Amino acid sequence: MTAPHADLPTTYDAAATESAWYPQWTEHGVFTASPERAAAREPFVIVIPPPNVTAVLHMGHGLNNTVQDVLIRWRRMAGDEALWVPGTDHAGIATQNVVEKQLAAQGQTRFDLGREPFVQRVAEFVDKTGGEILNQLRSIGASADWSRTAYTFSPELSRAVRETFVRLHEDGLVYKGHRVIHWCPRCGTSLSDEEAEFNDTNGKLYHLRYPLADDPSQGITVATTRPETMLGDVAVAVNPDDERYQALIGKEVVLPLNGVRIPIIGDSYTDPTFGSGAVKITPAHDANDFEVGKRHGLTMPVVIDADGVVREGDGATGRVPDALRGLDRFAARKAIVTLLEDAGALQKIEHHSHSVRHCYRCDTVVEPRLSDQWFVRMQPLADKALAALRTGELRILPERWEAVYVNWLEGIRDWNISRQIWWGHRVPVWYCAASCGHAPIVSRTDVSACPNCGGTVRQDEDVLDTWFSSWLWPFSTLGWPDDTPDLRAFYPGDVLVTAPEILFFWVARMVMSGCWFMGKAPFHTVYLHGTVRDMQHRKMSKSLGNGIDPLDVVTLYGADALRWTMVAGLGLGVDVMLDHTDLEKSFAPGRNFCTKLWNIGRFLLSRVGTDPVAPLATLDRAQLAPADCWILSRLDAAIADCDAALGPARPAQGGRWSDAERSKGLRLSEYAEAARRFVWNELADWYLESVKPRLAAEGTADREVARAVLAHAFDGALRLLHPMVPFITEELWQKLPQTPDGAFLSQAAWPSTSGEYAARAGDFELVRESVAAIRQVRSEYNVNPGAWVDTVLVATGDAKAALELQADTTGSLARAKVRVETANPGGAAAQVLLSGGIELVVPLAGMIDLDKERQRLETEIVQLDKQLTTLQSRLSNEGFVAKAPPQVVEAERAKAADWGTRLTQLREKRAALGA
Repeated sequence: MTAPHADLPTTYDAAATESAWYPQWTEHGVFTASPERAAAREPFVIVIPPPNVTAVLHMGHGLNNTVQDVLIRWRRMAGDEALWVPGTDHAGIATQNVVEKQLAAQGQTRFDLGREPFVQRVAEFVDKTGGEILNQLRSIGASADWSRTAYTFSPELSRAVRETFVRLHEDGLVYKGHRVIHWCPRCGTSLSDEEAEFNDTNGKLYHLRYPLADDPSQGITVATTRPETMLGDVAVAVNPDDERYQALIGKEVVLPLNGVRIPIIGDSYTDPTFGSGAVKITPAHDANDFEVGKRHGLTMPVVIDADGVVREGDGATGRVPDALRGLDRFAARKAIVTLLEDAGALQKIEHHSHSVRHCYRCDTVVEPRLSDQWFVRMQPLADKALAALRTGELRILPERWEAVYVNWLEGIRDWNISRQIWWGHRVPVWYCAASCGHAPIVSRTDVSACPNCGGTVRQDEDVLDTWFSSWLWPFSTLGWPDDTPDLRAFYPGDVLVTAPEILFFWVARMVMSGCWFMGKAPFHTVYLHGTVRDMQHRKMSKSLGNGIDPLDVVTLYGADALRWTMVAGLGLGVDVMLDHTDLEKSFAPGRNFCTKLWNIGRFLLSRVGTDPVAPLATLDRAQLAPADCWILSRLDAAIADCDAALGPARPAQGGRWSDAERSKGLRLSEYAEAARRFVWNELADWYLESVKPRLAAEGTADREVARAVLAHAFDGALRLLHPMVPFITEELWQKLPQTPDGAFLSQAAWPSTSGEYAARAGDFELVRESVAAIRQVRSEYNVNPGAWVDTVLVATGDAKAALELQADTTGSLARAKVRVETANPGGAAAQVLLSGGIELVVPLAGMIDLDKERQRLETEIVQLDKQLTTLQSRLSNEGFVAKAPPQVVEAERAKAADWGTRLTQLREKRAALGA
């Protein structure tokens, strides 16, 4: 026996392997893309969903970035000029909140520092900690082009943001509007529709009576979930077709608590079936009421300020009683309900389930509030994003998300892009301090004086929504607005890998910006993977305490174990379930696979040895044994299966997905299984076992053929597996005797099919089928595992010749003494019919106690026959069939069929024993 490979320890050391290979890959520029090379090679581009600069690696990042790395490594090996653009997002609200908490711990606020010192403080914080998550991504093997690391607040990308604002303003798509927006009192800023997330709430519906101004004995009842806003009511609306209230339209009611008179108006917005059919109209604190107010020319008094406190704002003089002034909005709600009840104006309170918007950053209940904000007119942009999907330029996987994308774009509202914080891109608009009447100045460069009067100017205080920079990410990271070599070579990109929850925040907006500014969608495929959840199906999060730190997994089991677990369990759009209380159980699939692969590699390499092997292409095909042709054909099949599961890499015709292509590829769990099946079930379990005698025949030509085929097959297996488990495959690949010095598996070619071996693989399939049948017989008759059994294969013609040629191989794999005959020898025997009419005969005399086995079979036959007779009697009973549930009847019929089949098999086995 050849000694084990000297360089491979018995146990795989993930930490040592990973720490050794990643620096070598980066030092040799394995991950660096070149626009010059892209001129001669097909580019393949992925941009990372930029994590916040305050973020640390969690399992969601681990899943997302592993998927991206699998795809980018696959295409790099396939010969593309692969570019994975990494980077981070300045995360306006989130980052500002972190630093404000630090200041609060010191008894300070940002206003104590002032704007410029505060911004500098945040920048210093980001400089110290902002890149930590990118370093952590290296630990899981992310093969990003770190030389192109981008940052949304860098000078280069900030210039792109300003250019975008100015161009959209020139196109008439950016405007300043006065309307109701979503306001977070905690963060002190407006939010977009997508950032104000709906949460289901068990609330209350308050029915309030507003007396008629001219006849207090009569009144109208309104239903509201927010009585605190009644101080800003300017009308009561009823549906003009509602006969109950038609006579009241045009009359006035009096607001309880403050005595303000307001009109009753008719508007079709009102739903006659909801509540009382009458609604209070508060234009400054409800987006729908705002539209009603505009239609009817109503005033819009503000009664809740930016801190969520009840105060008299614009147009609200005399509306807020002293007892309520200065109360938090929720405290004011309780106080108002008490006052209304005391005044007899509270009719009733009902429990009411409804959706309430919360801030996506801090979970504070959002306050609708009238405000001046900058908006982007979205419909022209949305039309282009819709066209990209409908023409096949873009596809979304899983396809069910396409309808969600379309629905959002068809009902899109203008985007509120201004934020009332300090950390972020300042709105590039200036105003003349002298109020000379000059219009606001929108500029690509800083403005120091009014172009009209030469007076001083002040810049708009607001900053732009963080997403206003990240929606440019696919091209701003490549140098836009300049016409750079990178932009020409690598735009548009190929695949975006992300989670469904940012389909609107980021994905759709990137498609809009790419189509508008670049004339093409920024990628042709959006892959929306599942979510990492705990065993209770809850999304992992810090607040729930159910998260898993990927770095803990890497420390315990290695990055490859983490990656394999994530990919192997990743069905298209399916969530990944992990037990945060038991890491060993959760990551056992990856750990066990790496252990098995290491053991396979160690054993295989010990058989191949260290002497050079002949390249497969140089071998005389006539020298190949049936087992050689079989494993090479199975390698072809594995390559084809992996290619089908991963691809196509891009649309086949004219940059448009055909209907046939639209749903194909990105089945990563299927890719993992195809590669695993080849190396584990076919290469290790069958081929390696079958060639052991040939490998032991020192000095023979057949040994060299077997060594060459085994090395080639393992080389192919490692190439297929590399994108998923890059470290262990690189380590094993480097030990193959034909590996060129200085080469990396990370840059080796993706394997391709030859198609020349399948026709000659059938002979070894006969061996596999025979061995499987012999093993089944051994199992059924409880043959001692160490015992050899006599076996006869009955065949004629070419099949007989093929079986005779491989009789020794069949015997060694099945622990059997195999001979091939043209006729059944007869006698007590187990018999199995194989493919092509071949019979497998295993004489039982001498192998088992025939009398004892006959008695065992007879007992089992009698018992089963009795049970089957009873069951058939029940099924023939019309009363049972009529009264029993249909599923019970079907189950009983299926049981009867199974028992009947089993009874036939037992009788055949008894007959084989000569009974």
